[in-house]
Amino acid sequence: MKTIELWHGSAHHIGKPSFGLGKTYKDFGLGFYCTENLALAKEWACTEQHRGYANHYSLTLDDLIILNLSDDKYTILNWLALLVANRQFQVSTPVARQGIEYLKTHFLINISSYDAIIGYRADDSYFSFARAFVNNAISINQLSRAMRLGKLGEQFVLKRPKAFESLSYLGYAFADRSIYYPKRKQRDSDARIAYQQEASLDDLNGLFMRDIIREGVTNDDPRLR
Repeated sequence: MKTIELWHGSAHHIGKPSFGLGKTYKDFGLGFYCTENLALAKEWACTEQHRGYANHYSLTLDDLIILNLSDDKYTILNWLALLVANRQFQVSTPVARQGIEYLKTHFLINISSYDAIIGYRADDSYFSFARAFVNNAISINQLSRAMRLGKLGEQFVLKRPKAFESLSYLGYAFADRSIYYPKRKQRDSDARIAYQQEASLDDLNGLFMRDIIREGVTNDDPRLR
């Protein structure tokens, strides 16, 4: 039996998460969002005013169908297509409007058969990077590098009842606001600095959103790797 440990950062103590609850407009839609990293869970749990809980679980992986967006067969555009399909994404240019439709048509993965998803967490920083790319302000290489340098972390999202049934509660740890909220802010600041450094460079030969639409780029294009 193969298991992993997961943490869910929250303002609340959650002993038994329920399938079907929560907000639908999160990164990968409705689900229970966790991480394998305790420190990240504590950061995500805290607000400027309140401490939080890092709820601790064991997940049995046997027979679960898991989509890992870090797998080599996927590109950052698969992650981005899921993001624009689920999050409220404001657009300000014709390129952005066309880009969102192009991403959903050519890069959106059908996630209905997956019990869980692993992929980037779109904190405010990551979301702003994604928006800049869709608006043709940065290239795909600049987006990829900024996200790797930002180190905002991956999330493990339980999507279907089978995954919830495979989850066992182990307890919780308090997340001290005075310690972990500053860490969360610093991580966000570091990510923004990494992005600004990338965005300040001219990627003259880079692949931009307008190029992807015009050239009919698909997931097997080597420039996406």
